[in-house]
Amino acid sequence: MKNVFGFLISVALGIFIILALANTDAFPAFGDVDLTERISNAYLDINNVEQVGSANLVTAIVVGYRGFDTLGEVTVLFISALGVAFIFGGVKQKRLDLDFKPNFMLRVGSNILFGIILVTSFYIILHGHLTPGGGFPGGAIIASAVLLLYLADDRFRSNVKGFKVLEGVAGSIFVVIGLLGLVFATAFLENFLPAGTVGNLISAGIIPVIYVLIGLKVGSEIAGIVDNFLTEEESA
Repeated sequence: MKNVFGFLISVALGIFIILALANTDAFPAFGDVDLTERISNAYLDINNVEQVGSANLVTAIVVGYRGFDTLGEVTVLFISALGVAFIFGGVKQKRLDLDFKPNFMLRVGSNILFGIILVTSFYIILHGHLTPGGGFPGGAIIASAVLLLYLADDRFRSNVKGFKVLEGVAGSIFVVIGLLGLVFATAFLENFLPAGTVGNLISAGIIPVIYVLIGLKVGSEIAGIVDNFLTEEESA
């Protein structure tokens, strides 16, 4: 019954999204949009980029000028993870029985690779305001490290639940930072910290902080999805 309820909620959300995107001025037909009318030249003004402090112009727009849109994208991923949890989650769960059992070499090697993958992911996240990258690709890499250790180490199964707590904490702090923009600046998610010097690691105000939160949230949510797909309900 619980799985049917989760499936109906997912279908209802899908229909709601389709109806919201259909036949509106905000979403014209594919190919009918003149991008020269949609992209503001103010985004490309070098003075504004220096005010944001981000050497990555895409990051300056996505997280600096349009941070609320980024919060919406994170919310979409949260809804997807919630739908998977409704369908596959249960009160009593156990890990799926795999056809192979990880040996000693596989467990040791996966632990070494796990650390290397995490270092790479945090490098991408922390340098998102300087180079191509940021919270979303970095979070996906974190999830790949979790999947690796999940499959290679039987003892890691119980640790995945901690990522679900981390997801909620990261999302809450993201919203709190947005509210602080209303208090110390003039708009939600407005940068209220010094922009610093473009090109320096410590620069771009709140953008690196937001990217770290996005990376942790995305990685935790995808890890939760993986956990739900690789578990099953225990029979009564």
